[in-house]
Amino acid sequence: MTEVNRKIHVVGINSYLFEDLPSKLKDLFLRTGNIAVPNSYFKEIKSWGENDLEKKKSFFSSNSNNELVNWLRSQKTDVILISRGDPLWFGIGRILLENFSKDELSFYPSNTCIQLAFSKLKIPWQDTVNVSIHGRDSTKLIEALKSRPSSLAIITDSNNKSLEIIKKNLSELNLIDFYDFWLCEEIGFDNQNIRKLNLKESLPCDISSLNIAVLTKVKKNYSKNNNLPLFGISDNIFKTFDDRPNLFTKREVRVQILADLELPKNGVIWDIGAGCGSIGLEALKLRPNLDLFCIDKRIGSKALILENSKRLGVKPKFIFEEDINNSLNTRNLSSFEKPNRLVIGGCDKKTKLQIINKLAQGMRIGDIIVIPIIDIQTIKELKEELEDKNFKTNLISIQTYKSLSIAEGMRLEPNNPVFILKGKK
Repeated sequence: MTEVNRKIHVVGINSYLFEDLPSKLKDLFLRTGNIAVPNSYFKEIKSWGENDLEKKKSFFSSNSNNELVNWLRSQKTDVILISRGDPLWFGIGRILLENFSKDELSFYPSNTCIQLAFSKLKIPWQDTVNVSIHGRDSTKLIEALKSRPSSLAIITDSNNKSLEIIKKNLSELNLIDFYDFWLCEEIGFDNQNIRKLNLKESLPCDISSLNIAVLTKVKKNYSKNNNLPLFGISDNIFKTFDDRPNLFTKREVRVQILADLELPKNGVIWDIGAGCGSIGLEALKLRPNLDLFCIDKRIGSKALILENSKRLGVKPKFIFEEDINNSLNTRNLSSFEKPNRLVIGGCDKKTKLQIINKLAQGMRIGDIIVIPIIDIQTIKELKEELEDKNFKTNLISIQTYKSLSIAEGMRLEPNNPVFILKGKK
């Protein structure tokens, strides 16, 4: 292999002032003749050449494209490439490593813009999810938003209306009130500016092209919310498991399940595999005189259901944080009120069959069992079990799509299909 004699020194900066460089990098700049600089701040860096009266500098205005790569290849002596922050963090570093050997490259990172932004906001950022939509589509952003991280940092692109896209995505995913939105402009430079925006209003017209967005989860008091709709409560009202934020029945499916339950004014509803309680609690909000039994085996589910009860202003009769198999096999079920409405979710086929076998016999004419299903292989046996217990069954499939804004306009994002098996005695 041919030995590489010249180096490409990739220098990350957080300031346009030569004086702010570490001494080692000042010396490197003074002894290097060829300098590549992004054209967005070419004039500022070119002025550094005035510090070197002995060696004439040659500056190349960079667009981070093939022209830059060809210029670097043409150089026979050491060169400096100026970058912002850390060149290996959503920066020019990846492109350089694809085109040059590691032996040719030396990296001198500075603080990232995200690191500086969180230091100014005085917020820990070790759990922050970082996403770049600079020169990229917003697929990764949408995936990140759906996971509802405690904080999210977004590198934007002034050429594709990134801030408008972020604003629309938050609205489309019902997360406008879930996050505080911090606009951080020219972080680390003389004109840096940080402001919290109200995304229910129009974006400011004086935004710098050098900006990033930081989203931090809002700490809200969710005691009884009097502004909830009668039916079809938004997903973001429900507190969920922090490590599995999407583990609950989404609004579109929940609405259909509640409709299929044909909720009576009085009676007993059991929500098995209740998760955060979204189905049973909304049923109780619609029919306050119902007695609600919630059962879920996940540790922490009882606390979640209690919190969501406060948010909806309802009160379940019992909440059991235990495996339904334990409830069926060890508890004296005769001491509990038999369900008039039964929702079976969140357990395997064998357990669902056991629930039907144990509970269906005590249900009366007109009582209803609803089972949301994602595994099509289980439908036949569950349907036959219900019919064997004298339930008239019907099955529907729900496939919904949500519109999400992207740079080119809009796309439809599919939700997972769900089958809803209903049995009415």
